[in-house]
Amino acid sequence: MRWAFLCFTVNLVFSVPSIAQPQQSTNGQHMETESPADNHVPNPPLAGSISGTIVDATGAAIAGALVTLTGEEKSAKREILSGDDGQFAFSNVPPGMFQIAVTAPGFAPASLSSSLHPGEIYLSAPIALAVAESTTEVRVVVSRQEVAEAEVKAEEKQRVLGFIPNFYVSYIPDAEPLTSKQKFELAWRSTIDPVTFLITAASAGIEQADGQFSGYGRGAQAYGKRFGAAYADTVTGTFIGSAILPSFLRQDPRYFYKGTGGTRSRFLYAIANSVICKGDNRRWQPNYSNIGGSLASGAISNTYYPAKDRGAQLTIENAFIGVGVTALANLFQEFIVRKFTPNLPNFISSKS
Repeated sequence: MRWAFLCFTVNLVFSVPSIAQPQQSTNGQHMETESPADNHVPNPPLAGSISGTIVDATGAAIAGALVTLTGEEKSAKREILSGDDGQFAFSNVPPGMFQIAVTAPGFAPASLSSSLHPGEIYLSAPIALAVAESTTEVRVVVSRQEVAEAEVKAEEKQRVLGFIPNFYVSYIPDAEPLTSKQKFELAWRSTIDPVTFLITAASAGIEQADGQFSGYGRGAQAYGKRFGAAYADTVTGTFIGSAILPSFLRQDPRYFYKGTGGTRSRFLYAIANSVICKGDNRRWQPNYSNIGGSLASGAISNTYYPAKDRGAQLTIENAFIGVGVTALANLFQEFIVRKFTPNLPNFISSKS
């Protein structure tokens, strides 16, 4: 593949949400109180975080609700008041089973029980409180699909330098698997992003200036053909490699940021992720989706590139370059990109 396409692809992979962290208010809301036991028990390594929103039956935020977090150590109880936007957040939470209890004047209490993995950023679905009619406790049931949806919405807000999309990176080490619908929605959102069109236009301009794919000729019409071919490469590669094949093979198209361990282990992890990936069963497996997507995209490109540039060589070249670009992009993701992704909540950025 040409250098212009390589430059374009490296820039595009920055296509990875910032989650608004509840702000402290001057009236004391969001001031987290901890029991005396917290002063004597050091935070365990790879502590995670838990956050969510308290709403009523109509979906309106409930401010001032008392949110109590209890872990496996029953004495280490923590409390916080939901803010004006109904949000709450607990940081430095030890992994293990936990329970969240919510009470508010005029509402029936609610609770949520789950487990926190080491280093996990647990995003709770909105916890709805019913109007108090009795003392019966309302237990919130959160589906895995709802959790995955919240995680995807966060990823869709991740932008390098505040504007370059970086949707295909998860900073949650054990994120919920995506549904097929979510995989297609993420691919669609990536291909129609304005920055994608700008990078494609720049790539086509470099090709025009260098005289690449001379079969297209020169002039405005030739530039349009180069732009169309470059954008077609992006669309076919993204949808086949990140939506169609991952849905069929049940693989996760995202890169899971490591952020821990030595430089060598992180380097090898990033390189390996060009040929392996997580399955929807959360087990590592060969990345057939990425490799197959590169091959399929290269084969399809034979239908619209100039005749003298077509053939098996173009297909194989695209496939090998696709894998190589993925490895290079993973290295950028592991060591550089997160530092230039602004507005990440403190409980995410404090992990590394």
